[in-house]
Amino acid sequence: MKLLLISNSTNAGEAYLDYPKQNIKDFLGDKIKKTLFIPYAGVTFSFDEYAEKVQTRFDEIGYVVDSIHNHEDKTKAIENAEAIIVGGGNTFHMVKMLQEQGLIEPIRKKVLEGIPYVGWSAGSNVACPTICTTNDMPIVEPKSFNVLNLIPFQINPHYLDANPEGHAGETREQRIEEFLEANKNVSVLGLREGTMLWVENKTMKLIGKRNARLFKFGNEPKELTPNDDFSFLL
Repeated sequence: MKLLLISNSTNAGEAYLDYPKQNIKDFLGDKIKKTLFIPYAGVTFSFDEYAEKVQTRFDEIGYVVDSIHNHEDKTKAIENAEAIIVGGGNTFHMVKMLQEQGLIEPIRKKVLEGIPYVGWSAGSNVACPTICTTNDMPIVEPKSFNVLNLIPFQINPHYLDANPEGHAGETREQRIEEFLEANKNVSVLGLREGTMLWVENKTMKLIGKRNARLFKFGNEPKELTPNDDFSFLL
């Protein structure tokens, strides 16, 4: 199994998908030419626009973006895919569409067979057992929160330590602590922006210039660096 799970698509002040593009190229390698793109997290723009936006960046690293929304037989498109790319946006919207089209299990099966999977933001959320640690507003109601279950822990993309001045609501850490109270046996990895997880078989490493923050019920949160071995989470 090969996964590249990216916290965010765009760093502040940079072009869309610019910072992770070389990591994506290193991950996909030279043999892959065409990628199957899942644009279903896009809400305020069309899937055509989304695919075109990703293609603009993928042109720079040498891959064709073939969006699944253009395929009549979507299951067959997954079965024939060389790599699966899942874009960010609203996680609930994407999961509802994937479930309605019966695509969760075909994607999971294909990735477990070994084809590379790249996701950012919502695309990283759906690699987890559930989407219960997404930051997104539930604008639609999926049949279930259960998703691909490619990794046995939860990711919180865009993880923030900040508690803005004058903000009296819960911090991100407090929200995660609520999740752990209700899901005591599940770990949560706060993935800060500009970072990603590279998973290959039973090994996992953090890429980027920031640490990740690990949450487990009954334990103090732990900072993990890019020099640490993350494989114990698998």
